[in-house]
Amino acid sequence: MSRPPWHSLDAEAALGRLSVDPARGLSAREVAGRLAASGPNELTRAKRPSPLALFFWQFTNTLVVILIVAIILSALVGEVADAVVIGIIVIFCALLGFIQEYRAEKALEALGKMLSPSVTALRDGREMEVATRDLVPGDILLLEAGDRVPADARVLEAHALRCDEAALTGESAPVGKNPAPLPEATRAADRRNMVLAGTSVTYGRARALVVETGMGTAFGAIAREVSAAPSEKTPLEKRTQEIGTWLGVIALTICALVAGVSIVREALHGSLDIKFIITVAMFAISLAVAAVPEALPAIVTGALAIGMRQMAKRNALVRRMPAVETLGCTTVICSDKTGTLTRGEMTVRRLHTPDGPVELTGAGYAPGGEVRGAEGSEALRLLLLGGLLCNDADLEKREDQWGIAGDPTEAALVVAAVKAGLPKARTRREHPRVEELPFSSERKRMTTLHDLPGGGRAAFMKGAPEVVLARCTHVLRGGRSELLTEELRASYIKAGEDMALSALRVLGLAYRETPGNEACSVDGIEQNMVFLGLAGMMDPPRPEAVGAVAVCRRVGIRPVMITGDHRLTAMTVAREVGIFNEGDRVLDGNELERMSAEELATVVEDISVYARVAPLDKLKIVKAWKAKGQVVAMTGDGVNDAPALKHADIGVAMGVSGTEVAKEAADMVLTDDNFASIVTAIELGRWIYDNIKKYLTYLLRCNITEVAVIGGAVLVLGPDHLPLLPAAILYINLATDGLPALALGVAPPDPDLMSRPPRDPQESVFSWDVKAFVVLALCIEIPFFLFLFFHDLRDITRARTEMFFLFAIVELVIALNFRSMRHSFFAAPPHKWLLLAIGWEIAIVVALIQIPAVREAFGITLPTLTDLSLILAFSAVVFLSMEGIKAFIRRKMAPPPV
Repeated sequence: MSRPPWHSLDAEAALGRLSVDPARGLSAREVAGRLAASGPNELTRAKRPSPLALFFWQFTNTLVVILIVAIILSALVGEVADAVVIGIIVIFCALLGFIQEYRAEKALEALGKMLSPSVTALRDGREMEVATRDLVPGDILLLEAGDRVPADARVLEAHALRCDEAALTGESAPVGKNPAPLPEATRAADRRNMVLAGTSVTYGRARALVVETGMGTAFGAIAREVSAAPSEKTPLEKRTQEIGTWLGVIALTICALVAGVSIVREALHGSLDIKFIITVAMFAISLAVAAVPEALPAIVTGALAIGMRQMAKRNALVRRMPAVETLGCTTVICSDKTGTLTRGEMTVRRLHTPDGPVELTGAGYAPGGEVRGAEGSEALRLLLLGGLLCNDADLEKREDQWGIAGDPTEAALVVAAVKAGLPKARTRREHPRVEELPFSSERKRMTTLHDLPGGGRAAFMKGAPEVVLARCTHVLRGGRSELLTEELRASYIKAGEDMALSALRVLGLAYRETPGNEACSVDGIEQNMVFLGLAGMMDPPRPEAVGAVAVCRRVGIRPVMITGDHRLTAMTVAREVGIFNEGDRVLDGNELERMSAEELATVVEDISVYARVAPLDKLKIVKAWKAKGQVVAMTGDGVNDAPALKHADIGVAMGVSGTEVAKEAADMVLTDDNFASIVTAIELGRWIYDNIKKYLTYLLRCNITEVAVIGGAVLVLGPDHLPLLPAAILYINLATDGLPALALGVAPPDPDLMSRPPRDPQESVFSWDVKAFVVLALCIEIPFFLFLFFHDLRDITRARTEMFFLFAIVELVIALNFRSMRHSFFAAPPHKWLLLAIGWEIAIVVALIQIPAVREAFGITLPTLTDLSLILAFSAVVFLSMEGIKAFIRRKMAPPPV
């Protein structure tokens, strides 16, 4: 039989279960025994790969393995220069990947840093400072405002205790705590008699009994989820592996076919010898190396590195390079509300005074904005004054950022008063506080007594509207105190309920002028108050988040809100930013908990908002979307977000308000906490993938043409009739794999990049448009190349000369028109770097053929004017055929007419 959970026990039963004397705490002997049994109060750290292991892991990529084989084979056939070039590319890629991923696995270390180093505890009847790692179940903690809670504990006594649990549960406002037992079925976010490791005390003080430490805490559960999250390959990594596999098959097939057919034919003629076998093997290896685009890993790595630099300039730091591209195929963004879609700063948005409604503009703690309505109202002036004076929070500017000290709800009232023109410091100085009756969860109100500048005193009260109204007998209207009738009282309660239905947190405010000698007591001062009005506040949406959500919807990305906040608050914010539309479903944590993973997967596409969600529920949601084949990005800033950030295809953490845990678990960090920066990242991700795809298509087309023409001629005529000598083959291969291909890797984005839906993450990199360009080469270039070679075969030197310049010029023309795979050359002209690369390659060829030794090595002569005219004419045919294919692709990919 399982024992009842801690929150369901009363304080005495909880103490009894752990055998603790509440007056003395644990003895030193008991602490030593329990520490040996439960272990230190710290998180278990998984074994990390060594830097050396991480470096060598970079060489396990299929494409890199093929290139390593190419290095060995090139060296064996005497092409040392080619081997050196490929080797440099491989080392460059490995180093860049190692540097980027060296810091990628630090989430558990960051979790440990969030626990404060020491705390006050009761031991042997004395209060003492205890290192948090030495806490054990049964320790009694003495907590006060400013403390970070070091372990999960059951509240024994609470005096106006409030805790900030946003980092763990997503609750945007501090949560009141009290020792009363709760039903066993109470969800974690609603357990008001528990304080949790990693949260902090914002107000009041308490005694609490430690019940769980280390990995047994809610923090520990998150740590387990983070460490257990599999390191899944990104879509780009999967595609790169696919490319490597295909290229490996192509290279082996070419070697076997060319060498096998040539050797069999020679054997049938009875003239096979070792020299012939070596010659054929060297040629087959050269051909296989020519089929592999050696610079592909460098292009992929370079494009991602450029994307990372561009994103860093736009306030997004990428921690894993492939994550840059993953955003480009993201189909779902699961976003936390507090601090991500919202500012994470409570703001007064509406006041309801006896003289009329008042709207406040501006958002967050920055005191910019206006107070509109009830101009000249005395009730409004006193309401704002009372909000500033009956308040323990402070507003201060730190460098260029406005921040607060104290409770966010109280801070919102301070900001509202400053917006209205009340000088904070001078007003508090001129109205010094004399006495106070503090807030508590039982009283639901706070009252302070102040000296007035002209003599006399005034008491100001704030609290729950119904509680404040119950203490009022009058209302201030039109500058005069009037009797508060039951009809008026009911109207103000109704106004408060309407504000609450708009997801506003509502406080009532009242005041009373008193003689100087009246005592500050419940029966004395908190009677016959004059009602001043209601203040409604909320954590407002970020204005830029509205535009970002709109862009996401336009490009086919589904935004989903996941929050620990209440259903009504979540719906209101989601509606304001555009995530929630009529007809969408809202699911709360209780409903989600009752659903199996299979049941959730069937309805997940209908749900736009999840409210009152526990940390591990977020994983359930992310997994349900991934089960649908979607690429899921998860944004968040709290500790509670870390497991989901780790499990998502890409985790996006907030850099300013985000916890170190979230940042370390994420693939990308937004340095400005701006949800809109994700849209920029999506655009860059799409741009990078487009360029990689362009590069790959260009090289496949060129290399397949080379291999088919040269290999085909050898298969028909034998190795004595090579269309190009090995030196010329490797030069053409280097020229096309070189600067023009690199320039395609940094081409500007297509003009319609952010008008397309996300690409299918299951789509092969050899998509139909890539195949269309390759088929074009098979149908046009290869036949013409072979025809020209066989036509001039009587003069092998002239035939090789035509082949060499035909390959060189046609492939540069293809590069010139490959700035975009769908837009015409005239709509998307070549960019500066591509023009420079092509100009450089032409200049190099012109210079090289002037050297007799080079012409002899290549087996060519200087081309005639007729040769060049024929080559240019055919290049124009290739150019026009590419324009035709692009027009076909544009029509096929055009959205259907509405």
